[in-house]
Amino acid sequence: MRFSIFLAILLIFTLTLKAQVEVKEEKTSPFSVGADFYSNYVWRGTKFGTGPAFQPSVKFVAKGLTIGVWGSFDASGYTEADPYISYSFPFGLSIGVTDYYYPGAGGSLFSDSSNAVELNLGYTLKGLSLSANYIVNEAPVPATSGADMYFQAGYAFKYFNISIGAGDGWHTSDTEFNVCHIGIGASKTIEITDKFSVPVTGSVIVNPEKEQLFLVVGFSL
Repeated sequence: MRFSIFLAILLIFTLTLKAQVEVKEEKTSPFSVGADFYSNYVWRGTKFGTGPAFQPSVKFVAKGLTIGVWGSFDASGYTEADPYISYSFPFGLSIGVTDYYYPGAGGSLFSDSSNAVELNLGYTLKGLSLSANYIVNEAPVPATSGADMYFQAGYAFKYFNISIGAGDGWHTSDTEFNVCHIGIGASKTIEITDKFSVPVTGSVIVNPEKEQLFLVVGFSL
């Protein structure tokens, strides 16, 4: 699966959207940027990097279509930049494609061996969230043999949220399918001034498969 296929999918989604909906001028820009800061970067029960992580994002949103790039960087030299595209339907279903790319590993953005392309399927209903993910290619740099799967379910209560996830391949130490993420989290908003506030989140994450416990706290700008 070459990176060009990812770009082709991106083009197909864009052209399909233009053919189905009339583009109208919006008062607000469809482009947005974000900047998150976390005590450490833990993804699907595995920690990446060795220190606090800066996680910027840039995205374009039009109707249900979202195209963007998300990244994570820390002082130890860990770098990740993931382009993605997704489409959300009004009834809660979302579909998408994510390309996991690690510039610090030395691979080329356009090389088969450097990009792990994942199909994403999600569904949300009120506080319930479900997701299914599948790696479609083999990529030595991200250390995936292809066909890696990950499933997660979560529920957001009034004051906290819970989630549980299981996967195989690069998600577990022996590549066998197992529960690798159990998390509980909460969030609050700290008001700095009348016009400026900072959202803060915190999570306790357990990886039963690797017998590890993580505490992650961060804020967004």
